[in-house]
Amino acid sequence: MAAKTESGMAGASGGRWRPANARWLWLTALVVGVDQWSKALAVRHLRFAEPHELLPGFSLTLVHNTGAAFSLLRDAGGWQRYFFIALAAGAAAAILLWILRLSPRQRRLAAALALILGGALGNLWDRLTLGYVIDFFHLYYGRWHWPVFNVADSAITAGAGLVILDSWPKKRVE
Repeated sequence: MAAKTESGMAGASGGRWRPANARWLWLTALVVGVDQWSKALAVRHLRFAEPHELLPGFSLTLVHNTGAAFSLLRDAGGWQRYFFIALAAGAAAAILLWILRLSPRQRRLAAALALILGGALGNLWDRLTLGYVIDFFHLYYGRWHWPVFNVADSAITAGAGLVILDSWPKKRVE
């Protein structure tokens, strides 16, 4: 049996599958479901690129993102769609395998990875079916505007934050 790293990933010779860790996939399914439902509502009720202010500094603004996070490469000519589809599919497969190989004690990391996986799959679905990602949450302050984002992006960000938190050194009780 291969030695495990602190993150629960197996060494080069493979690791032990823990099918019980699939229980975390409910969180992935929830993220995908809420993401797709919220995007359907945005498409149904918002006009493209027309802000609908809810609070000072926060509006709902429907946009189509053909790029990556923060609209990176959005004007690259079309090849980026296939690149981001392949990247998201590969990352989703790797994250799923990671979840299935975690120690049962690594609940925070499993939840974090399930959030990231759900966000990746939500945005992947948009790219596969529409050719772009639907974004609609818009934060701003004066002339400063944060890139428009969606539920999937929020789940990815929350999951990444939990991965960082999980990687913090833990104090050992002696």
